[in-house]
Amino acid sequence: MKIWVNGGLREAGDATVSVFDHGLTVGDGVFETLKTVDGTAFATTRHLDRLARSAHGLGLPAPDLDEVRTACEAVLAANPMPRGRLRITYTGGLSPLGSDRGDAGATLVVALGEATVRPDSTAVVTVPWTRNEKGALAGLKTTSYGENVVALARAHAHGASEALFANTEGRLCEGTGSNVFVVLGGRLLTPPLEAGPLAGITRALVIEWAGAQEADLPFDVLEEAEEIFLTSSLRDVQAVHRVDGRELPGAPGPVTAKAMRIFAERAASHVNP
Repeated sequence: MKIWVNGGLREAGDATVSVFDHGLTVGDGVFETLKTVDGTAFATTRHLDRLARSAHGLGLPAPDLDEVRTACEAVLAANPMPRGRLRITYTGGLSPLGSDRGDAGATLVVALGEATVRPDSTAVVTVPWTRNEKGALAGLKTTSYGENVVALARAHAHGASEALFANTEGRLCEGTGSNVFVVLGGRLLTPPLEAGPLAGITRALVIEWAGAQEADLPFDVLEEAEEIFLTSSLRDVQAVHRVDGRELPGAPGPVTAKAMRIFAERAASHVNP
């Protein structure tokens, strides 16, 4: 396995960053995860644009997107696999211990791991912790993922693959690494960005391709929605068959199945939509 670290490919055993890297010490970094199929990454331009937006929002120097693209291509060429998870990590770099950044420049790491096709449906749980839609990191894809680790561990402990959050106002927000859609009265809806979810790449494409609409939704909509599904770069569109103790028989339902079909068809014909 070969990994890109700060300007070149290295063998996995030599692919290291400093213990003083700000991404390690305080989570001062941003990242993107791209689905790859037979050495080709999906929606690369959208992901790199979001990487740049997240870096700007965090106050990091603008990443050189040409370098990032070169790094991605090099890693994909060096590590052939049928289906993968391409991870781009961009951090504040070598810095003093504490929250202050150093002046040594940013760190760029690009790595690839194997991925599997997700099942058509999954179970989720709700958690008592909230997303802060007014926080400094709202809407940014940062490496500060401790909150997600805790919530996902709870999901796994209850036989689920994802945990769903409300925001501070008790509105439906997002999962630990996914966006959530519901079908209510036959309408396909998802929380607006103002509610605090990440502007997911797959989320945006489902809105565009499947005609979903943004709507401010109470968290308890999960108790009455006719259908629920998740979107993310590795899940694509995935139906939910259980929320906590509530079963949704027949998942994926007709609206979800249509969204799954449309996404699969469009994604297959447009690798960089």
